[in-house]
Amino acid sequence: MNMLKDADWKPLALVPVLALLVLPFIGSGSTWLTLTVAGLAMGMIIFIIASGLTLVFGLMDVLNFGHGVFIALGAFVATSVLGAMGDYTASGSLLVNLLAVLPAMVVAMLVAGAVGLAFERFIVRPVYGNHLKQILITMGGMIIGEELIKVIWGPLQIAMPLPEGIRGNVMMGEAAIEKYRLIAVVVGLAVFAALLWTLTRTKIGLLIRAGVQDREMVESLGYRIRTLFIGVFVAGSALAGLGGVMWGLYQQAVTPQMGAQVNVLIFIVLIIGGLGSTTGALIGALLVGLMANYTGFLVPKAALFSNIALMMAILLWRPQGVYALAK
Repeated sequence: MNMLKDADWKPLALVPVLALLVLPFIGSGSTWLTLTVAGLAMGMIIFIIASGLTLVFGLMDVLNFGHGVFIALGAFVATSVLGAMGDYTASGSLLVNLLAVLPAMVVAMLVAGAVGLAFERFIVRPVYGNHLKQILITMGGMIIGEELIKVIWGPLQIAMPLPEGIRGNVMMGEAAIEKYRLIAVVVGLAVFAALLWTLTRTKIGLLIRAGVQDREMVESLGYRIRTLFIGVFVAGSALAGLGGVMWGLYQQAVTPQMGAQVNVLIFIVLIIGGLGSTTGALIGALLVGLMANYTGFLVPKAALFSNIALMMAILLWRPQGVYALAK
């Protein structure tokens, strides 16, 4: 379902083509490299967030507009965990910093996954098969979730500074690249590889994909598709929580509304990539990240509209997205 067609290589070229087309307009090679790595890092974080929603829609046919609440929840949980590990985050050692960041990510994913389980049971399950009701009720669920976050952590913005050892830059020639952006790229690639491997190389992935194609046949073999689909929703929520941690560290601040604000970018990514396609979501996220950074540098006033223009251009080329989901 998420595997590339053998001959369909053109979408893979979009990211390097965009980067190379912009190079003459930027002029400076070091500035171009800095912007490109920043765009790739931003794109990878957006992909981590969007991958959860890609799973939920592609495998369950559920339009979850409440996805943003798991993003914000993961970020706020991480602020509490990191705040309790001040000795680790204040260290100048990257390894010691990771001993704080990794537990924060794990706890955020666990909490977001647990809340996702309840969200699926009480909000999403009653509206399976009805997209309009799904949109309305999940948006309501997100609003309620944001208010609960305000009750627990307060309505104000909370700082989420990078740990000491992750701050600063590394030099690539004359280009200064932030350490955290390189970490974000690595984490994003790891999430993509894990998702692709799970969906295409494991029995669970095979059963889920088979259940999408012919649910009755899989259930007749004794497998409980509903249980598998619930697991998919929980995994998608957990990935949103992980993405929330990454986005919070990227912005170095979190707010209860951050999930709703990122939702716009997520749906642009899903539409560009082809609804339900993991590989398409990765390409879409990288394009969105690069476009945001390039236009922010070259034409700041157009930055807000650049990704919408990008989406329109992609849809004129491929109306179903770069990799439409095969049903």
